[in-house]
Amino acid sequence: MKREELIKKWLDHDLNAQELEAFKQLEDFDALQKLDSSLKSFKAPEFNTSENLNAVMGTIKSSTQKPINWWSAAIKIAAVFVICFGVYYYTTTLDTTVNTLASHKQTVELPDASIAELNALSSLRFNENSWNDKREVILDGEAFFKVAKGSKFDVLTTKGLVTVLGTQFNVKQREDFFEVSCYEGKVAVSHGTEKATLLPGDSFLIIDGKFIVTEKENQSVPSWLQNLSRFKSMPYREVIAEFERQYNMSVNLNNIDDSQLFTGSFTHNDIEIALKSITLPLHLTYSKTDNIITLKRE
Repeated sequence: MKREELIKKWLDHDLNAQELEAFKQLEDFDALQKLDSSLKSFKAPEFNTSENLNAVMGTIKSSTQKPINWWSAAIKIAAVFVICFGVYYYTTTLDTTVNTLASHKQTVELPDASIAELNALSSLRFNENSWNDKREVILDGEAFFKVAKGSKFDVLTTKGLVTVLGTQFNVKQREDFFEVSCYEGKVAVSHGTEKATLLPGDSFLIIDGKFIVTEKENQSVPSWLQNLSRFKSMPYREVIAEFERQYNMSVNLNNIDDSQLFTGSFTHNDIEIALKSITLPLHLTYSKTDNIITLKRE
């Protein structure tokens, strides 16, 4: 029997006694024996062909049954972008608003270190994120401004626009009342078709839609910053309205002409003294019940 046949039958464990003796006579018998011993110590990992094939086929089947919905995925991605943009837009356009209550005043420091002093029952709104591009505030009520030098500074009100570069001025905007007073620098004011440039001591006054000529002021700051309200030939209703704001009171006028002109002042620190200041010059008396004050003729 040929050598190759003996080795094949040996590997298949199919040698008879005579063939085994012939195999042992081969020159490389010892080497073949050592190889056989080494192969017996080597064991391949178990692999269940059928089970693993079924798992692979199941995965392929699942993928074909559930194709990717690209339209749904695109909508979800777009939604994420919209949310992110919305958050960014909201945080960068959000305004800062400061409100004062009746009988309260507040100092507001603006992003460029400009200062706004808010009088009672007033509101100031501005956007800090866009401040470097546009110095602009929206005022409802009364405020005194100390503007840091720089680009144009605008005060927007429902009655008119005030524009400055760096100065000190006061703006009062109430229902039918609009007044701008310059204390330092130069102030440009526009109200409808009316326009004016104010220098220190100048005022621009509109009452009931009419332009009122005023005298030159010689004060360095508005009187309300010193807790005093001053009036020169002012309709009495404006005096009463300011009193109500400073003391958080409601005033009833009993058949009293609120268009009559009043010149005088009242303090913000003592209600009794203030009441005497606004009633005695007009020969009025007053009575108080809770937060209501009633004025009448003597």
